Amino acid sequence: MFTEMSTTAVVVTAVAAFMAGFSGAAIFFRAAFVVEPLAAYGVPRSWWNRLGAAKAAGAVGLVAGFFVPVVGTAAAIGLVLYFAGAAVTVLRARSYAHVPFPLIYMAPAAAALALA
Repeated sequence: MFTEMSTTAVVVTAVAAFMAGFSGAAIFFRAAFVVEPLAAYGVPRSWWNRLGAAKAAGAVGLVAGFFVPVVGTAAAIGLVLYFAGAAVTVLRARSYAHVPFPLIYMAPAAAALALA
């Protein structure tokens, strides 16, 4: 299972999966700290469930990558692109103080990709 992955890669990937899963769940449960900024950025409410599903799928994909590495790589790429898009959305909304948040979530996904 994990024989080909270093301990660092396993830990970083698990952290990335947890963070993406947490972020997806926060959208599904309509946590105010997530959905209020989404509304302020102009993200249509009709997109919220799909955005949460994308994060959840990325989290599941990272975990599946422990068994099928190409799935984990694809999930990491998807999450990096997702959070890069989130950073662009925040920038377009000119909410510069919030830019670090999507980058914080992107960092472990990018590290998992680099360690894959």
